Amino acid sequence: MCGIFGAAFNRRDEVVDVRAALRALDHRGPDSNGIYSDRGVVLGHTRLSILDLSPAGHQPMASEDGDLVLVFNGEIYNFVELREELIRRGATFRSRSDTEVILHGYRAFGERVVERLDGMFAFALWDRKNRKFLLARDRAGKKPLFYTGDGRGSFRFGSSAHALLASGHPREADMQALPSLFTFGAPRAPRSMYKGIGQLPPASLMVVEEGKPSVVRRYWTTPFALDPIPFEEEEAVDELRRLFTRAVRRRLQSDVPVGAFLSGGIDSSIVVAVMAQLSSRPVKTFTLGFSHDPNFDETRYARMVADRFHTDHTEFRLEPSSFEVVERLVWMHDGPFGDSSAIPTAFVSGLARKHAAVALGGDGGDELFAGYIRFLALEAAGQFPSWLLASGSHVANALGGSGRRKSVARMQNILRRSALPLAERALSFQSYFGDLTQVFREDVAHGLPMNEPVEESERVLAKFGGGTTLSKILLFNYETYLPDDLLLKADRASMMHSLEVRSPFLDTELVEFAARLPNKFKRRGLTTKWLLRRAYRDVLPAAIMDRRKMGFGIPLGAWFRTDLRGYIEDHFAPGSGIYDYVQKSYVDRLVSENFSGRADHGQQIWLLLTFAVWLRSLSQPIMAAEAA
Repeated sequence: MCGIFGAAFNRRDEVVDVRAALRALDHRGPDSNGIYSDRGVVLGHTRLSILDLSPAGHQPMASEDGDLVLVFNGEIYNFVELREELIRRGATFRSRSDTEVILHGYRAFGERVVERLDGMFAFALWDRKNRKFLLARDRAGKKPLFYTGDGRGSFRFGSSAHALLASGHPREADMQALPSLFTFGAPRAPRSMYKGIGQLPPASLMVVEEGKPSVVRRYWTTPFALDPIPFEEEEAVDELRRLFTRAVRRRLQSDVPVGAFLSGGIDSSIVVAVMAQLSSRPVKTFTLGFSHDPNFDETRYARMVADRFHTDHTEFRLEPSSFEVVERLVWMHDGPFGDSSAIPTAFVSGLARKHAAVALGGDGGDELFAGYIRFLALEAAGQFPSWLLASGSHVANALGGSGRRKSVARMQNILRRSALPLAERALSFQSYFGDLTQVFREDVAHGLPMNEPVEESERVLAKFGGGTTLSKILLFNYETYLPDDLLLKADRASMMHSLEVRSPFLDTELVEFAARLPNKFKRRGLTTKWLLRRAYRDVLPAAIMDRRKMGFGIPLGAWFRTDLRGYIEDHFAPGSGIYDYVQKSYVDRLVSENFSGRADHGQQIWLLLTFAVWLRSLSQPIMAAEAA
């Protein structure tokens, strides 16, 4: 991985500190850095060397005639095929890097080169003759790309908001992002937590031409809404195994050591199994467990898979003291965030980085093959007749305060959600906080776009149209939870240790295949990921295939009641900055119920905690938390 930065079309009196921006990106590319400047344009790059470790892969990379200059973060997995095609068209390559493929590809295909790239990437290409930039971000949203301004002035971009702030962009919090943050766990693109700084959405490109407003367009459509392909069972199994093996093989391309995250779940176990088939030496695997809490510990399952495939296996145990990384994680995320599993992801990334520079992971398997039970609940709710939903909602309201017992509370939630339209129903299963009017102070709520999360959810479903209820649920999850939570966390936590994480399940052709599978291949009864289980049942131990799914979480509720109680009391004490925005009585209730054991509000308290940490950081130097 790498870090990229650029600025152009600035006023004469405007200061752009490119070296400060690159210092803010050191963790993304510790091996080398470079700067290009010409006629009011400056580009910067920090490099994590993975392919072609020689100086020929150095960036910013210019075309032979100097007319095109590129800064690129990511990996292009089909670069070998593209390179061969471009050579047939007359291109001459000076390196073995995938970066150069984008330069020659732009010359051959123009903006449409983006559509031909299969990988994880964020890049900016400066077209010197035409005085314009082409920026693009990968389909799933693995690699981040922030920007401010446009071709009419003060245009900057970078791999993090902090790079833009360090370069001289004014640091001012944008509280309009709060409804998105408290719903999705992060501001959804194009929002960020800072005024004037946006994010390019996944599967999008941006053209920024001098003197003109920028143009953003989507170059790829998530295919879940298309009609399913009528595969026969054995045909689907064979195609899945072919595509997945190719996806793993492509992601093993590297000039540095490669390993794998191994949780002991189905997805990461399949990744390791295929890596072992393709590798001539033992696969390096890394797993993380939790002391004193078997409900969150998967190490025995990971060990079972490691033994089956004779991997070089390393384990690490996480303790409550691991919370010391919270401030740095908030800095890495460019603001508060909802997914507390960033802590174990950061630690297992640090463990892996001691042995490898690249790690393969299982992100995307649940999203493609319907791996979450909530998908089945959402689908089932849509099949109830309207009269039953209406009466069920009345029953839920009548139960009212009797919802203290877990079973009754769960029934209340299910009944209330079932009566909602699909967009709101899907959002309710995913939202960190339910009714935001209970969270924010009334005077604050009046100035916030409180309906934005629901409106955004409706837009996500409406702009694709078609498809079955399950395909719409999968589409919604792919467009929201995957980029706003899973991939955000994976990128920031791994880059904290300069580790590149690759996801075979997010291979473009595999995604397009899985999205168009008939529903019967995704779930049967209460069995999730049916085809994935069927295709690899002869490869993995039965205990792995048949076990209940465990999320990669941490025992937050318990830790907040015991070892970390003082930490919470400090950040939520009277006078905390969060009470300028959220209701103190609401926070007090969450914390009290969690401390007493009446409820587990660990995830909500975590998000509030990162919000408090971020608010404190606004009064500190921009680089303070990164240096900690």
